[in-house]
Amino acid sequence: MTYPTQKQFKKKMLSTLVMASFASSVFSLVADEADETAIERITVTTQKRVQAIQDVPVTVTAFSGEMLEQLGIADLDVLSEITPGLVIQEQSPNNPGFVIRGITSDSGSAQSSPRVSVYYNGADVSRSRGSYFELFDIERVEVVKGPQATLFGTAASVGALSVTTRKPQEEFEAAVTLGAGNFAAKNMNGYVTGGEQKVQGRLAFTYKERDGYVENIAQNQPDLHGIERTGIRPSLRITPNDDLTLDLVYNFEKNNDTGTAFKSRRFAPTGGDTSPYSFVEASGSPLALQVFGKSDLGVERTVKDLNLTVNWDLNEQWQLTSISAKRSFDSLEVFDADGTQAWFLEFAEDATGDQFSQELRFNYSADKLNSFFGISYFDEDGSQLVPFSTEESIYLNCVGQLAALNVPCINPDGTVNILTPLLTQGQAQLLPYQGSYQNFGENKAFSVFADFSYAVTEALELTAGLRYVDEDKTSGYASNFANSVLAKAPLLPVVSTNGEIFSAEGSFDAWLPRFNALYRVNNQLNFYATISKGRRSEVVDVNSASSPTGAIPRITELPAETIWNYEAGIKGSTENNSLRYAVSMFYQDYQNFQVTLQDDAGNFYTDNAGNAKNMGIEAELSTSLSDDLEWFTNLAWIDAKIDDDSSNGNLAGNRFRLQPEYTAGTGLLHSYELGSEYQLNSSLLYSFRSDIFFEEANAPVAGFDITQGAVQLTSLRFGLENTQQNWSVTLYSSNVFDKEYLVDAGNTGGAFGYPSFVPAAPRLFGIEFSKSFM
Repeated sequence: MTYPTQKQFKKKMLSTLVMASFASSVFSLVADEADETAIERITVTTQKRVQAIQDVPVTVTAFSGEMLEQLGIADLDVLSEITPGLVIQEQSPNNPGFVIRGITSDSGSAQSSPRVSVYYNGADVSRSRGSYFELFDIERVEVVKGPQATLFGTAASVGALSVTTRKPQEEFEAAVTLGAGNFAAKNMNGYVTGGEQKVQGRLAFTYKERDGYVENIAQNQPDLHGIERTGIRPSLRITPNDDLTLDLVYNFEKNNDTGTAFKSRRFAPTGGDTSPYSFVEASGSPLALQVFGKSDLGVERTVKDLNLTVNWDLNEQWQLTSISAKRSFDSLEVFDADGTQAWFLEFAEDATGDQFSQELRFNYSADKLNSFFGISYFDEDGSQLVPFSTEESIYLNCVGQLAALNVPCINPDGTVNILTPLLTQGQAQLLPYQGSYQNFGENKAFSVFADFSYAVTEALELTAGLRYVDEDKTSGYASNFANSVLAKAPLLPVVSTNGEIFSAEGSFDAWLPRFNALYRVNNQLNFYATISKGRRSEVVDVNSASSPTGAIPRITELPAETIWNYEAGIKGSTENNSLRYAVSMFYQDYQNFQVTLQDDAGNFYTDNAGNAKNMGIEAELSTSLSDDLEWFTNLAWIDAKIDDDSSNGNLAGNRFRLQPEYTAGTGLLHSYELGSEYQLNSSLLYSFRSDIFFEEANAPVAGFDITQGAVQLTSLRFGLENTQQNWSVTLYSSNVFDKEYLVDAGNTGGAFGYPSFVPAAPRLFGIEFSKSFM
């Protein structure tokens, strides 16, 4: 199969952008011939009221739950393939990264603030280690680009991902899906719903498991990238009268994955090679249970979420909405950071978080004026504990401090050299070493917000919004590293606080506006423009430093990262909605751009990289080619870089990490009736992304390239449905052509000169059987 070069792709992309801009006229003849066909009409609640997507003067991409099911999308990271300007990286459910228009939100530190808002049933769940969830029984997904503080709160400094689950209904309905695939994959999901006029219930569930697709030859360790994930969501809807609706939703998810395959390219596993796509020998720590609380590599993670949403129609014009939400997570991940068989860089991360949020909002709707205003409160408390385990002589030898002995860290035959007997003259065979550092964060935020949209004429609508945010932050840090026997000092370059917690506080506030204009050329074509301000709040970074009297606090207050976003776009459709399109252009100006870096101990911290610029074009097109065939495509060009100015230091001129310059995704949805009882259903999804850097430095780590070249992926589903008996059988495959590519590179091992490489999933395939009951 021949794939286009990047130059060819650029030309095709620009041509398509021009085509989409004039789609209303170009496709008018097609629309006239397709009067009986129409694609699904999309409504969103981006502006806190139900609107057709083309009437929203913001760049937003939305998908219904039905479309996600047709495409077989049940994981958050796959949304990247159908959403321009969005990248979701998933090393594990404990470590997701959300990227909107080049800006990454993935820090696990409890002291830092997220950039991308992740909303679940109207509540902010943006904290990195608690933000991952399974996509099952979903009503709608909305991806909003650009700063959206008025609409989604302070974390939406560059955009927001909002997921809404399906609600109970009065009529009885149930469905179940059972599946099996390669790597011993098994899955089961479904729901049951029903009730009476005033009380309805719904129970949705999901379970999936799969063996690891990366073989791990180390003894007593599992193959890596295996999954076992359980989700259950009971929900209750109470409607005492026509004006009042109460939705109570509880979500419980448990992950027990086998962990991430960090592979070294410096030393090969026994009998193997250094390719990231071959087997590994990640042996971990023999004292893992004692030091980490878990004996093998992998993730144990539990998330609990309780949400009460009340909608009260006070009269024809006024509505009161209350969203009360409580969420907690507890996530332990044990990983082999050096990616070798040596007992060298063995770490774990034990992250916990509890949060409570409350929003009260009034909505007003009239002929010319639509507005909302309200208050919100957010209280979050979290911590990130990172324990470390190694053997002293192995560590010192592998980092080069025993070079005079001229003994390699790992021999060509794969054996690991343990020099403790030599260095201690036989007094000890092993010298286990352990330590830990931990950061804490507490954030209390109070907001007041208001937003007004006014129809100046039948064609022109103007919107202005403003949010005031007042935050109180407390950051803490503690570490516990004793002197090693051989080095007479802590092995990691950490100033130990001997368990004492250092802390600091800060109070900050900000005004965050947005201004929008929507011009309706006719019923099918709108232009819009927007100016908005985003903010990633100040960081109170607490660490430790040495002094003649011992460890003392090292406190750094990083200024807020501010973003001004300037955007213009066009949205349109044909009269019968057989074709829908959108094109947007944006320019973003960052001040005090914050980046996540690693120190020599592998500790992640936030630093100020100076100023940055970001610009791009995004386009979407959906059309019904016939009664049986629907096609959609999206394109994006994003030029996201730190300013090439000497004041920005070593990062000047560098591209943002994880952001490809060019992305594209296209798909086909097809159905074909076979008589009165059977129907063939199929879908095809193709995605392209250009090369990316995995680190802001845009440079090799320890001489190893940590970039990923262009990636093209294809997914396919093909099924037979019995429309009378409501069952279907579907064959599916993702990464159909078994492409090898990386999810990440560098990672914790990179701070020690041992960058690790994480392979993405190979070809996965299987079969599913579904049955619905009505």
